[in-house]
Amino acid sequence: MTDTPRKNALPWLIVSIVVIVLDQLSKAWVLSSLPEYTAVPVIDGFWNWYRSYNTGAAFSFLSDAGGWQKYFFAILAVGISGLLGYWLSRAARGDWRTALPYALVIGGAIGNVIDRMLHGHVVDFIQWYWRDYHWPSFNIADSAIVAGAIGIAVYGLFSKPGNEK
Repeated sequence: MTDTPRKNALPWLIVSIVVIVLDQLSKAWVLSSLPEYTAVPVIDGFWNWYRSYNTGAAFSFLSDAGGWQKYFFAILAVGISGLLGYWLSRAARGDWRTALPYALVIGGAIGNVIDRMLHGHVVDFIQWYWRDYHWPSFNIADSAIVAGAIGIAVYGLFSKPGNEK
């Protein structure tokens, strides 16, 4: 009796590629169409296109660190993406609850790495606000990272041990 090799979830990397492509196409549009630091209303009172740049991480963490953070965040993102890719290769193909969040984080992380290497910063352009409160601008890659991280956390918190496929 021979064991058949377990099919892995690497085909989910197609989701990562889609995230990267959408992210980079949207940023190309932003760089060619939107003025810098000027709000362009999408839904008045809630949502603007607002082209800005982030040399740091989430919420501009370490944005004024002098430049070394570009390489630090790029190496960190590539390392995390590699680890998630490894875990993805070991996940069962049918287990979308694990595979989809990993693929989203990988795609978002690599999308932002491309920006850091091409421009020296990440291009942000989605701005949500309410009255005088403005959420920090973000992009499609950031959205994928957050959605993936939430998926990883929710599945980790609410899955029952021993139910893995």
